[in-house]
Amino acid sequence: MNRQIQDAYIVAATRTPVGKAPRGALRNTRPDDLLVTAIQSALAAVPELDPAAIEDAIVGCAFPEGEQGTNVARNAVLYAGLPDSVGGCTINRYCSSGLNAVAMAADRIRVGEADVMLAGGTESMSMVPMMGNKPSLNPRLFENNEHLGIAFGMGLTAERVAAQWKVSREAQDEFALTSHQRALAAQGKGEFRDEITPIDVLERIPNLTSHEVEVKHRRMELDEGPRADTNLVALSKLKPAFSVKGSVTAGNSSQTSDGAGAVILVSEAALRRFHLTPLARFVSFAVRGVPPEIMGIGPKEAIPAALRAAGLQQDDMDWIELNEAFAAQALAVIGSLGLNPAKVNPMGGAIALGHPLGATGAIRTATLVHGLRRRQQRYGMVTMCVGTGMGAAGIFERV
Repeated sequence: MNRQIQDAYIVAATRTPVGKAPRGALRNTRPDDLLVTAIQSALAAVPELDPAAIEDAIVGCAFPEGEQGTNVARNAVLYAGLPDSVGGCTINRYCSSGLNAVAMAADRIRVGEADVMLAGGTESMSMVPMMGNKPSLNPRLFENNEHLGIAFGMGLTAERVAAQWKVSREAQDEFALTSHQRALAAQGKGEFRDEITPIDVLERIPNLTSHEVEVKHRRMELDEGPRADTNLVALSKLKPAFSVKGSVTAGNSSQTSDGAGAVILVSEAALRRFHLTPLARFVSFAVRGVPPEIMGIGPKEAIPAALRAAGLQQDDMDWIELNEAFAAQALAVIGSLGLNPAKVNPMGGAIALGHPLGATGAIRTATLVHGLRRRQQRYGMVTMCVGTGMGAAGIFERV
């Protein structure tokens, strides 16, 4: 049956604050509970929408095991109080998982298979570490060197990008400082208020004297990552984290983090049926592969592909959320494509705000959608590099 491509619209986009892993405020909050908070907040933003109209939920998670295993999407949908009729599917494309979830949900609507979809992402790097609890690479990877880059740590790939694209340590540290400065300025202006759903954190602390468990309540409203005490002198003193003679440090790399985001997408028919106001239109999405050993350069290939699919030019983009996995790769992408630095991460990026892997795409979608509306700009993009050598990019239009 031939179906006419229709538009998919975002009507709600929200996220939790991002906590620092493994010792931040969200270290003991389960990733499925983080996702529940985001889902419930997204639904609260559109009270006109009947939750039973949601046909499926697609959720990204980079390491779907342990506390975020057993199909965290379906579990969170039920924990959030949605009807049993709402399905749930967990997907994994590492750092682009959350963005991929949004794109896949949009595609279901665009081809006429659904009218209302829920998308999102969640990750607790405090509870499920990088590479998971039991990493197991296929031995054939080491039989020849053709794809050995798959086994490289992300930091080593960043070092390779820094060397190949000649990104200096000084440039990386300056970029990192700018990320913190922009994030702090945005926090000070309350620019994250529209996208963040505050979360109440409970801490249970055993009192060895009274033999009782004390419960402390804390309301978390902002991301924990931005540091007002960061400066170039402090950043320059940090030792390379991945290579003795390298330039990539903990200070110019993204922060390991905990967080979740949720996005509700609908068709034009659903807009009319439920009298909803769209925030943005989903425009296009693209993924492209690159050699695994230089995975950080992935957006250089994905961005042009997403622009071609949208019929747009790079200069049409008013806002670009380029995930700062590492300053080295972000700068290499910016330089290679000639991106306008003023349009890239105007409210800071993952170096300051954190990078909860599979949740980041959904989180940065919320940042972009609300940012475009606040600044009355038209087109924006979310893009990131992806482990094993990929790049992803999605384009959105304010309506």
